[in-house]
Amino acid sequence: MIVVTLACAAPVPDSAVLPGIDVLLTDSSHLIDGRRVGLVANAAVVDRGGTGTLERLLADSVQVTAIFSPEHGYRVQREGDIGDAVDSATGLPVYSLYGTRRRPSAEALEQVDVVLVDLPDIGGRTYTYTSTMLGTMEAAGDAGVSVVILDRPNPIGGVLVQGALLDPGYASFVGRLPVPARHGMTLGELALFGAATLGLTGDVTVVPALGWSRNMWFDATGLPWVNPSPSMPGLESATHYPGLVVFEATSVSVGRGTPIAFQVLGAPWLDPARVLDRIGVLPGVDLRDTVVTPTAPPDGKFDGESLPSIRLHVRDRAIYDPVATGVELLFAIEQAHPGMAAPDSGGFARLWGSAGLWNALRSGANASAVAAAWSEDVARFREVRAPFLLYD
Repeated sequence: MIVVTLACAAPVPDSAVLPGIDVLLTDSSHLIDGRRVGLVANAAVVDRGGTGTLERLLADSVQVTAIFSPEHGYRVQREGDIGDAVDSATGLPVYSLYGTRRRPSAEALEQVDVVLVDLPDIGGRTYTYTSTMLGTMEAAGDAGVSVVILDRPNPIGGVLVQGALLDPGYASFVGRLPVPARHGMTLGELALFGAATLGLTGDVTVVPALGWSRNMWFDATGLPWVNPSPSMPGLESATHYPGLVVFEATSVSVGRGTPIAFQVLGAPWLDPARVLDRIGVLPGVDLRDTVVTPTAPPDGKFDGESLPSIRLHVRDRAIYDPVATGVELLFAIEQAHPGMAAPDSGGFARLWGSAGLWNALRSGANASAVAAAWSEDVARFREVRAPFLLYD
């Protein structure tokens, strides 16, 4: 059974939101004092003032002995598998967790006494950083190494929970836990939930993000936004991501290679007017036609081509459901252009978390009925996740 403790909760100055790294070095440094520290992080994790987590640790004379890199690399963001390296700024070894290995090796863990995990989650299930954290917890537990999760706010809030739950039979590195597409949890809460769900063993401490409450979105925290991955340029993109990510397994571009990735859907054959006529007005979001031209898109879709597209813009966060919107758009595109989206069934099911949406699309089911079907699952999930929530 995993042993989980929460770090101390110091008063928050001036009602500021402090990420876990600030809290660790303010009132919980006993967790790392005199210990060799490994850091699972990337360049997107910074303190309230914008200083990187590694730089904060080194400035406080913390004995960092190893860096573990998630998907997209540690300092320079890139797509695809990454290899081990040496950090040019510090000379520290950087061990890849997104290549031939997806969890720290026993040999690498011999260099550390405690592993700090500081990763920038975006609030959607289909993201690899949660799996990287869980794999680190597993490996550290096997090696007898402590893990400290430096928590951060969920950028799209912790109130709304939306979308179908992942079927455990479709668990993968892009979605490992049986949570909805939009789970409304922080990485620290997912660590607790994941430990219980997967039966992990080990010593895990969660250092909370102080001053954050579940109804706060990222732009209310006062924290600096740093792109957590190359195609996540801002909060607007993160808001749509839980619903649009499934289009990655189709021939439709989600705007990778443009400044508005995951805010747009486009293809050379797309007729936005025909699609929008089939949808009408959706709660909390404005849809309009536009044109985008991807440049060196990492997904390889339509490089340099002018794409007729549908642009999404959140109008009212409180009622917007990105997952239901994604389903409506998917069905409308299929009706307007039968067979043109050409989903890859395996990848589609993996991103969605089950074969349910694929089967519904192929059977001609109603999009609204598909969205309504997950409401009971979401209600049950809210009850299941309750014991693992750390914030009001």
